[in-house]
Amino acid sequence: MSGSKTGPLTIGKVARRSGIGIETVRFYERQGLLTKPDRTASGYRQFNEDVIARLQFIQRAKELGFTLNQIKELLSLRVDPDTSCNNVKARAEAKIEDIADKIRTLQRMKKALIRLTQQCGKRGGGSECPILDALDRRRHNSRTEGEHRDDNCHNSGMPKMRKKRN
Repeated sequence: MSGSKTGPLTIGKVARRSGIGIETVRFYERQGLLTKPDRTASGYRQFNEDVIARLQFIQRAKELGFTLNQIKELLSLRVDPDTSCNNVKARAEAKIEDIADKIRTLQRMKKALIRLTQQCGKRGGGSECPILDALDRRRHNSRTEGEHRDDNCHNSGMPKMRKKRN
């Protein structure tokens, strides 16, 4: 086995050394993020040392917000001799835009919650709670999926609903 200095590693050793669970290692293998390891006659997986670095790559990419499919693309770019830094940069820039979109959505949610919490205590008890009223508005659920909201939920403080981009 190439890259192995200490001999084959069991799945338990791989999990411990990479800081992830055994089931996660199996899951990544099923998803094609890890190559299928050799197996002993009794069926035990025998990983080489290289798998530790690959798992660490996967974990770091996840920490940066990449999905498993995006990580699979990055891993394939890593071994493709025709890959340029610009190929990888384009994917990172797309991820930056995804993150910016999420931040904008979170900021809208925060503003809506601030408005609603500022209204608390200005009206009566629980049955007149502006937060519960805003969450209970049935008209929000009656719209078709993906339809945009531009009226800020009739000033209820609820953020605009947006169709998720792929």
